[in-house]
Amino acid sequence: MKTFETIKYEVNNGTAIITINRPQVYNALNVQGKLDIISGIKEANKDTTVRSIILTAEGKAFCSGQDLNDRTVDASKGPVDIGHTIETEWNPLIEAIRTSDKLVIGAIQGVCAGAGLSVALACDMKIAAPGVRFISGFSQIGLAPDAGMSFMLVRQMGITRALEFALLGKPLLSEAMLEYNFINSIAENPLQDAVKLATEINNLAPLSVKMVKKNLQYANEKELGDVLNREKYVQRMLGFSQDYKEGVAAFLEKRKPQFKGQ
Repeated sequence: MKTFETIKYEVNNGTAIITINRPQVYNALNVQGKLDIISGIKEANKDTTVRSIILTAEGKAFCSGQDLNDRTVDASKGPVDIGHTIETEWNPLIEAIRTSDKLVIGAIQGVCAGAGLSVALACDMKIAAPGVRFISGFSQIGLAPDAGMSFMLVRQMGITRALEFALLGKPLLSEAMLEYNFINSIAENPLQDAVKLATEINNLAPLSVKMVKKNLQYANEKELGDVLNREKYVQRMLGFSQDYKEGVAAFLEKRKPQFKGQ
């Protein structure tokens, strides 16, 4: 199995668990950290034994965003092109999560700040510990939300609340994030609950899980007519799959289906 510098990677019972492992800097991500998470997600997608992914972290923070000690964003030595960092590091990380064929579950045990919040929000499903602080923080250092955060904030909160959250820097706790539908649930041990959720997902037809994710992402961004056409295309494809044949047979025979992702 591939080894990584800044994350732990393991596969248990069909679930790949990616753990951000930079607790000494509250899991702020340098270049290597982002590359490792992207590589871990790609590794899980290539592994035919993996059916879901959990993204979590060691220590007190889930992810505190950009490692400001990284030379690529060190403004003390002169102007830096943060747009380049976004284009080549953060956006590819968010896209790796969003385009993953395997569902990505965020097990959020500690604070999320800056682009670390963007990473958490990009996960398909999220379980957070009670009282976790979710912070934008960009305006406090003279920046604006990035890594997809603007997209996600407006859709969940509306522009008025999104402006307040993005500008004033006041944290929202897990309980408020649940009310805004940013997260699925709150648990004392989010990783434990994420594993249970992943187990449920692992028992579903992999092609179905993949296409439900893609369809709902598409529906969030497109008009109804576009969504209807995509649903027709996807359902036609799934209807010819072996998993659909097996699912119907198992239902009629009153047994548990054995899905193979085919």
